[in-house]
Amino acid sequence: MSCSNPKLNMPNLPKDFIELCHSVTAKRPKTVIDHILEHGFITTEELKEIYGYNHPPRAIRDVREHGIPLETFRVMSSDGRKIAAYRFGDVKTKRFTKLSGRTGLSKKIKDALTEKYGCKCFIYLEEIDGRELQIDHRVPYEVGGDGESVELDPEDFMLLSGSANRAKSWSCEHCENWKNTKDRTICLTCYWAYPENYSHIAMRQIRRLDLVWQEDEVTTYEKLKTKARFLEKEIPLFVKEIIENEIRRRST
Repeated sequence: MSCSNPKLNMPNLPKDFIELCHSVTAKRPKTVIDHILEHGFITTEELKEIYGYNHPPRAIRDVREHGIPLETFRVMSSDGRKIAAYRFGDVKTKRFTKLSGRTGLSKKIKDALTEKYGCKCFIYLEEIDGRELQIDHRVPYEVGGDGESVELDPEDFMLLSGSANRAKSWSCEHCENWKNTKDRTICLTCYWAYPENYSHIAMRQIRRLDLVWQEDEVTTYEKLKTKARFLEKEIPLFVKEIIENEIRRRST
């Protein structure tokens, strides 16, 4: 059951803010924005039941990362529970002013990153169609914002595949720094910001290596899998042993 009230008194929105709303084309944030423009607000219940988004905060984060301010308030759900709802915040805030035309900037940032690094995921290092790559802040917006500079620096962003972006979102949103501390310097030494040079993963002493076999390399992976099964070992453990044995061999 919908909780929205089509007769909600919507404030007069500035023309440039409306243009910014309509410039967002990514499906998830556009869905949220269009619903709020029509109904005045959107609830977590509607995000789940109408649009199938089982993690509403991620959809709201997408909207905010396009420079559109949202504020949270509470409403009654269809079964009488108090749930979160979201509506446009102060559209005259500094954040909106700085991020006007964010969609155009996003394209410029993506073009700059792909020109420098190629069409590959920064986490998995797999080469994929540029249209499937997503732009994400190295340091989550909720922690670091976009800094004080009006011009956004492409090096503050990274290109991620959809699966890498989801994995990063889940890890970040369960990190103590995201939830409470909000120290940007902690994020700067995290795997999810700089996988090539990090000292922790979401404040935990973990090291990880994401390997992807593509095209002709798949044959090698299948050989590894066959050998691991023969030895009754999980593939990750088997690969670790191969690496450890090679390190020992080279050190002797």
